[in-house]
Amino acid sequence: MLRLTVSGPPGSGTSTLVQKICQSRGWSSLNGGEIFRAEAANRGLSVVEFSALCKQDLDVDRALDTKLKDILSSPDSPEVVESRLCGWWAHHMELDCLRVWVSVSDEERARRIQIREGGELEERLLESKKRQADDNQRYQDLYGIDMEEMTPYNLIVDADNIDADEVFRIVSEEIGG
Repeated sequence: MLRLTVSGPPGSGTSTLVQKICQSRGWSSLNGGEIFRAEAANRGLSVVEFSALCKQDLDVDRALDTKLKDILSSPDSPEVVESRLCGWWAHHMELDCLRVWVSVSDEERARRIQIREGGELEERLLESKKRQADDNQRYQDLYGIDMEEMTPYNLIVDADNIDADEVFRIVSEEIGG
């Protein structure tokens, strides 16, 4: 049964947070990206090719989001679901769970992505900003969702100046038990 959604922009540390929570509590998780990658493979497409298809055909995105919503509302849902929109879906469906947004500045996200993937910091910053703008526009077009709006989240963690262990501590305290 769903207990926690974790959302944030790429490079914010959501995957690390989910891993730490699940290890500490013995919980299961689902990353929305897994649904995306599985559908790409199912269609015989690379992730890049499938991403291009999603941008051309918004119904593909809608179908993936419907799958995610079905998982969120299922009694067999993993305890933790991570995706950019899962907090929004849980809020709209009035699911009783903690909805976390991990916030980081563009510069910090670019720095983290550079550490993880290499490349020049300025290049990573431009890529990160473009991806963020493209995604935000797509969510606005698809659902009227403004990703700057934080109303759906009942815990927002500013992770710019704290490490992964501190983010984990903050969220663990909020979960309790």
